[in-house]
Amino acid sequence: MTYLAGLGLGLSLIVAIGAQNVFVLRQGLRREHVGLVVLICAASDAVLIAVGVAGLGAAIVAVPWLLSAARWAGAAFLAVYAVLAARRALSAAGERLDADDAPRAGGAAASSPRAVAATCLALTWLNPHVYLDTVVLLGTVAATHEARWLFAAGAVTGSILWFAGLGYGARLLSGVLARPGAWRVLDGAVALVMAGIAVSLIVAG
Repeated sequence: MTYLAGLGLGLSLIVAIGAQNVFVLRQGLRREHVGLVVLICAASDAVLIAVGVAGLGAAIVAVPWLLSAARWAGAAFLAVYAVLAARRALSAAGERLDADDAPRAGGAAASSPRAVAATCLALTWLNPHVYLDTVVLLGTVAATHEARWLFAAGAVTGSILWFAGLGYGARLLSGVLARPGAWRVLDGAVALVMAGIAVSLIVAG
């Protein structure tokens, strides 16, 4: 039951639409370095959950400037990402799927593994909400369970299942994205989500 409690809470926190999930979805749709993205997201969550269960969540709460610094850095990064996505959405050359369903950019080269990894790490570690959800909240709830590391294992499992499902399951939408202009609509939505989250981080400060 403790394991299932961790699994349920972990999934409930991570499923909400956010910058990280949008990025994983986009990479999954592009079929570009999906395994790398899923690994980074799941491993990052595992580290943060372990830190929280180990009792370090209280330390973060006690040093409020850490979250404040992450909030402003995250807002700046998301604003830049939103602008780039908006430029792709407004570009005359969109993105389409070839006959073999492999994504091909109309004018933009595929991103390198290093660039994708850097973006994924930034979207994960510069997001103050991830610390509140994993380190503070999950860490606090885990402390109420006698087998707290079993609770943590459930939460980590939930993270792995979600990111793997989101990244690799995105290809099921390839048919929809084969339509002209579909990628421009997607990038427009990405720009709006990223900009909205950036604004919410600034307002929260």
